[in-house]
Amino acid sequence: MLSVTSTGVWLTNSDGQVVLLHGFNEVYKLAPYEPSASGFSEDDAAFLAANGFNVVRLGVIWAGVEPEPGVYNAAYVASIQQTVQMLAAHGIYTIIDMHQDLYSASLGGEGAPEWATQTGGLPNQGFGFPGSYYLNPAETAAWDAFWNNSNAANGIGLQDNYAKAWETVAAAMAGNNSVIGYDIMNEPFPGTSWLPTLLGSPFYGYQQLTPMYNQVAAAIRAVDPNTALFVEPANPAVSEIPAILGAPIQLGTIDDTNVVLAFHDYCAGSATSSICGWLARQQANTANAYGKAHNVPVFMNEFGASNLTSDLKAEMSAADQYLMSWSEWAYSGVGDITTSGSTDGESVVYDPALPPTGGNVNTGSLQVLASPYPQAVSGTPLRLSNTKGTFTFSYSTAEADGSGNFAVGSQSTISVPAVAYPNGYTVTVTGGHVVSAANAPALVIASDTDTGVVQVVVTAAP
Repeated sequence: MLSVTSTGVWLTNSDGQVVLLHGFNEVYKLAPYEPSASGFSEDDAAFLAANGFNVVRLGVIWAGVEPEPGVYNAAYVASIQQTVQMLAAHGIYTIIDMHQDLYSASLGGEGAPEWATQTGGLPNQGFGFPGSYYLNPAETAAWDAFWNNSNAANGIGLQDNYAKAWETVAAAMAGNNSVIGYDIMNEPFPGTSWLPTLLGSPFYGYQQLTPMYNQVAAAIRAVDPNTALFVEPANPAVSEIPAILGAPIQLGTIDDTNVVLAFHDYCAGSATSSICGWLARQQANTANAYGKAHNVPVFMNEFGASNLTSDLKAEMSAADQYLMSWSEWAYSGVGDITTSGSTDGESVVYDPALPPTGGNVNTGSLQVLASPYPQAVSGTPLRLSNTKGTFTFSYSTAEADGSGNFAVGSQSTISVPAVAYPNGYTVTVTGGHVVSAANAPALVIASDTDTGVVQVVVTAAP
């Protein structure tokens, strides 16, 4: 597989093409924390590829990596490698996601090992997800200990241990072109400073979160100089409302040249369906503004968690507006102990231990998510829309790094899944021509110009 890196606000492959990625999250939140433990296997990878998806955000849990202070579970890391290779065999890229919800298992979620869960003896009063973030004294104490880098039993700070765990994972993944990113922490939470953060204080984002990202980045770069670093704003529990209201993301500059901003874009199910389009656009706009200001790509690495197709369409449309890649939550909800909805409702495949066919597939969600999109563009994307069965995409032949233009005849690939166009499709191209077979699931366009714009319109056959 071609390597993928950041080039300004774009992800590009080693041929210089701009890459867009569509796919899913696959995170198993119960011990032993291996995706394969849920039944996720070869037939799932084949199913993803057959429906045009090319990325998986794959959950890795700190408790699985480092069960005791300074002791790393090589077998666990190897199991993650095996899943990565299985996906790569089907042409699917992986983002390694060090996932957490509610900090750790003893606090009602998953993430940190118990030796790294320091609550100071405060009451552990479970209020579920996401309520415990705000209301559980032990929850906020554990986060405070992490952000204060309190010493663990091995005499090393919690953040220092976390960085070493990441170094262990990155050392195992380094040099694998199919691994395109390290998501340093899923939905980091401020601890007791959550209310000031919610009200717009920059302290957490600039004085705690950004330095942690830079520390982990340095640890990763000691063993892997190339793979992109994905960084997230503060947990949506404290950042979503400010983002909707247009407040800028409170996150500093990451000291690396290969960084991607990853953000989550959720509506709240039926309670907000009537305004989901506005909510989704506001969150995407805020993320896009950070990307432009820092000259980094923006990736919508969670959205959905629902089978409300109107919400899925609204969130996908927001990403299309800004030409963002995405990974939907989730491929399967099996083992999702911290969902705010239902595990079946958030699943495209209900049980990965069974074949992804028939009644085991949420067909309604799949038909929405398996939408056409450009996967590799010999040029710079300009506009993308997908409404009422008509897909429109335009791009210039200028190279994303500004070094020149792609030559006449350079090819771009658009995924056109059969599930989206069961009766086939027709194509109209301006500035280029089709070189793939009729109704091919990979539509290939060759440019007729090296200094102009190519526009592609795909419509469903009757």
